[in-house]
Amino acid sequence: MHATTLEVSRYICSLDQKARKAGVLFRMGEDFEEYLSIASQIDGKYPTFPPFRPDCSQLEPGRAFWIVGEDESGKVAHVQALRVLASTNLADHLKALKVLKVLYADPARYAGPGSICVGPTARTISGIVAYHGDLWLRSDLRGKGLARTLAGVAFGLAWAKWSPDFIYALVPLWTIQKGIVDQYGYLHKEALGSILSLPDGYLKDDDWLIWLNQHELSQLIKRSATEAVKRRLS
Repeated sequence: MHATTLEVSRYICSLDQKARKAGVLFRMGEDFEEYLSIASQIDGKYPTFPPFRPDCSQLEPGRAFWIVGEDESGKVAHVQALRVLASTNLADHLKALKVLKVLYADPARYAGPGSICVGPTARTISGIVAYHGDLWLRSDLRGKGLARTLAGVAFGLAWAKWSPDFIYALVPLWTIQKGIVDQYGYLHKEALGSILSLPDGYLKDDDWLIWLNQHELSQLIKRSATEAVKRRLS
C-alpha cells in the first residue's frame, strides 16, 4: 500500500522541524530564473547543471521545482532541485541527442558528443521518473546529520507532486566513497550512470547512478511518518 497523503504530510513536517532545529528554514518554488539567480551567487557552489537552467532547459510549471534553505539571518545555506521525466527508459533519456531533447532545450548546443548513460539498470528505470540534483549544503552545516533530512524533504515533495515510479540522481564517485549517498537514503547505486560531456569546457563528468523505486520511496515515507508519530507520543 502506498504512502497516504497524511503520511506524506507527517513525513515532510517532521523533516522540516529537524531542519529548523539545525537552523535551516525551507522555501520552494518553480521559477527557475529566480533559482538560478540565487544559486549562481553562492560562493563555493559548482555551476548549476543545464537540466536546471532555464537558459538551457524547458522547465515547465508543475514538472520541476526547487528548494532553498536559509539560515535565521536569511543567508542561503542549502539548495537542491527536481524535475520529472517520462520516457521508455532512463538510458534513452541520457543518450546524446535523445534524452537531451528532454533535458536540454537545444541539445546540439548544450550537450557534447559522447553524452550517454551506459549503466545496465538505466534501461529498467522507466515511467514517471524524478531527477534529483544540484544539491548543495553550506560548509559550516556539513557533518551534522542534515544530508538525510535535506534529501528526505525532496523525496516527500516529489512524492506529493508526482508519485514517481523512480527517483534518481547522478553523483560523483567521492560521494559514494565517503558514504554520503547512503546518508541521503538512496538504496541503489551503479557505476557509469552518466558519461556527460558539455561543450566549451563547461563540464566533463562521469557519474554514478543512484536511485529508489516507487515501493522503496513509499515505504521510506510510511516508516518515517510512523516513527515521527511515535516520537511525539513518547
